[in-house]
Amino acid sequence: MGIPPDIQAAYATPGKVPAAITPEYLAENRDRAPIIAIIIIGVFAILLAFLRNYARISVIKEFGIDDALALLTIPIYIAFIVLCIILINLGSGRHIEYIQYVLDNHETNVTEILDFIAHLLYTTALFVCRLSGLAFYKRIVTVSSSKFTIAIWAATAFLIAGFLPQILLLIFHCYPVTGLWPYAWQSTSNDYKCLQWGLVYSVNSSVSLICDLILFAIPVVIISRLQASRRRKWILSLILFPGVLVIIISCVRLDLVIKGQWQTDQAWWYNPMLAVENAEIGGTIIALAVPGLQPLFVRWISTSGLSISKSGANSSPISLGSRGKSQSDHRLGSAKRYERAESDDSVTAFKARNKDSDDIFLESDLSEYSAAMLTRKREHIP
Repeated sequence: MGIPPDIQAAYATPGKVPAAITPEYLAENRDRAPIIAIIIIGVFAILLAFLRNYARISVIKEFGIDDALALLTIPIYIAFIVLCIILINLGSGRHIEYIQYVLDNHETNVTEILDFIAHLLYTTALFVCRLSGLAFYKRIVTVSSSKFTIAIWAATAFLIAGFLPQILLLIFHCYPVTGLWPYAWQSTSNDYKCLQWGLVYSVNSSVSLICDLILFAIPVVIISRLQASRRRKWILSLILFPGVLVIIISCVRLDLVIKGQWQTDQAWWYNPMLAVENAEIGGTIIALAVPGLQPLFVRWISTSGLSISKSGANSSPISLGSRGKSQSDHRLGSAKRYERAESDDSVTAFKARNKDSDDIFLESDLSEYSAAMLTRKREHIP
């Protein structure tokens, strides 16, 4: 492996680099793998996000607040990806000695400012994406008088309450306020009084982990209380798998932040941290996009000539009801209400007639039922 010109230039200046540090050591890097991972995850997540919105606009012909928030996340995420790649290429994830002895003061300042901007974007992207997730859960579950609505609003309040200190910690990490985060050896280090980088990022990572737990706990509760077959629950549970990965990724990020502050070679963990942060945003986007791809899958099934079994097509809606009622009672009640909805094939009318019900219905089940009734009407099937 050849020695890069910037390292050669550092050694050309007598006394700039301590004799104990070799050029080979400073030339070590692990830039390539994180960049590849960031690009692959980013492209895949953005593709699924656009497919989800295409399904909503083209197939369902609806566009809700959850779709708008999901779409808003994409440009923020793209900007974060671009900054991460720039930071890696500038050497932010090399050995700490590379930053101290090879980068000049101006270059180091640039990396600090870009890191500051990147993590404002990172925090904002996750916040907007999580709000999209809560709006999505609220949309797919038809609920009237239920604790579910309270849970959604409580989760929303917690996300907002968590986002504000995260952003404020980043903005006011130094006094006077600056985008810099000076190292101890920099000449500007005495001009500012700053919180530790690792302290701020550890607190923000912990809050982020709690937000992920709350976000992905909601569908777990929904599925656990669904009055449906075990097979249907397992299928719905598979949709949650990306959400579990996001929680694991969030834990890994916290570990890397701790290493990045309190281990000797702090900067060496920076590139993996950027890759993990991208995976956290991308994983959240993927986890929330996968359920929205159902309409595309259903349309592909219909256009490819495949058919869905009659038992699946005629299944009753899934509901979450009061604990005091049996499953058979709920199914019977749901069936009667569906018979009333059949007269006008209107999901809206169905919801209006059952506004005082304590049941929770998945919107997808109501939509599928309405579509089935419309098909039967057109084909004059009794």
